[in-house]
Amino acid sequence: MFVNAFIKESSKARSGWLACLVGLVLCTHLYANEASRPNVVFIMADDLGWGDVGFHGGVASTPHLDRLAEQGIELTHHYVAPVCSPTRTGLLTGRCWSRFGVTSPTNTLAIPPPTLTLPKLLSEAGYDTCLIGKWHLGSLPKWGPNHFGFDHSYGSLAGGVSPWSHGYKKGPYRPTWHRNQSLISESGHVTDLLTGEAVEWIDARSKKPFFLYLPYTAVHLPLREPDEWVTRVADHVTDSVERHYLASIMHLDDAVGRIIDALEVNELLENTIVIFTSDNGGSTAENNDLRYPDDNCPDGALPGRNLPLRGKKGEVYEGGIRVPAIVWCPSLFSKRKEDTPVQIIDWLPTISRFAGAKIGKESRLDGVDLHDLLLQGKKIDDRLLYTVGPSWRSVALRDQRWKLVQHQRGESIVRELYDLVNDPEEQHNVAVQHPEVLNRMRLDLVDTSKSDRDSVVDLSAE
Repeated sequence: MFVNAFIKESSKARSGWLACLVGLVLCTHLYANEASRPNVVFIMADDLGWGDVGFHGGVASTPHLDRLAEQGIELTHHYVAPVCSPTRTGLLTGRCWSRFGVTSPTNTLAIPPPTLTLPKLLSEAGYDTCLIGKWHLGSLPKWGPNHFGFDHSYGSLAGGVSPWSHGYKKGPYRPTWHRNQSLISESGHVTDLLTGEAVEWIDARSKKPFFLYLPYTAVHLPLREPDEWVTRVADHVTDSVERHYLASIMHLDDAVGRIIDALEVNELLENTIVIFTSDNGGSTAENNDLRYPDDNCPDGALPGRNLPLRGKKGEVYEGGIRVPAIVWCPSLFSKRKEDTPVQIIDWLPTISRFAGAKIGKESRLDGVDLHDLLLQGKKIDDRLLYTVGPSWRSVALRDQRWKLVQHQRGESIVRELYDLVNDPEEQHNVAVQHPEVLNRMRLDLVDTSKSDRDSVVDLSAE
């Protein structure tokens, strides 16, 4: 009996040690996977045009962005919506913004709460998630970022805010500055406040991977920059609005540099993907918008630069929807210019793939996974990029070569066709010369638009 008992006890002991060993191996494996999953910092400028950045010949000095473009992947054909809320909808859902009926800036609820969102996916995959900056997908706390997968949120619930008082336009959404759904009041310039919060949040990270979405309000109107930045603008620039505009770009660039520094200080650079882009093309609207009553911002039109591209914010021509874009992580990506057409809706499947997050087949994504394109330069299959402008007044559809632009003019529809390979500046409408291409793309547009509004928010219960 003693021998049998000894054998049984020895067997139990061996089983216990084996279980411990297996557990240790599994923990080590899980930790290795955890450590290898990259952090993601997604920085979005507001109304920054194609020609506003130094690496596209801009007037303002942008040394930090220039360095990221030089060392990373510059996406030379990165498309967004023509205005802000639609772009943000596309980023967070991986779907065309028109599927949600969101084609213009909106202060009402944009995304139905049950919708799959990027921060929800990453949170379920074990990521810390944070939004610091402009939300503009529902401008009341009950519609804020914390309801859509963000653990921490700070900034403006509504759209662009006055730079010093941090209020939105006159009306019910004017109080908008918040931290985690609680409206607050703070002093300081909006760019500095957002950057300071982001640096503090980065400093507080553990070994857990994280997703930081940092949508700045720069260079959205109304602008009034700190004197220290305005004085850095060249003396030959005499127009007051242009001086503040250029100062805002330089201030934003400095903020990007501070974020990179924070990652480096915390030894996070090696395993962090930094993505930079803009929500739409540059604007030429009036800076001192009377709907913003504070801050004594200078009078005059914004000098948003989109050249050599045609068009501006609010338009579906290239200058309104093709924006600067950089993907930077030297330990992962080889530096290059990548000319494959991509769109804001591609980031949800792409970031999810890097994070190891699982996307259900029922998600109905419009975006495609760029993982292999970024890592290996492997081209993605040819596809159509669908762009809806404000209130569906204009829409566009492009393939690898051709772009159809369709305008609603009263009861009439006007169609234009551009050969982007030979005419990237959209100067020559060749619809008459290529009727077969025009008709093919017209039919493709009809087919692509059939899913519009299929996820429209029902506000009846709100």
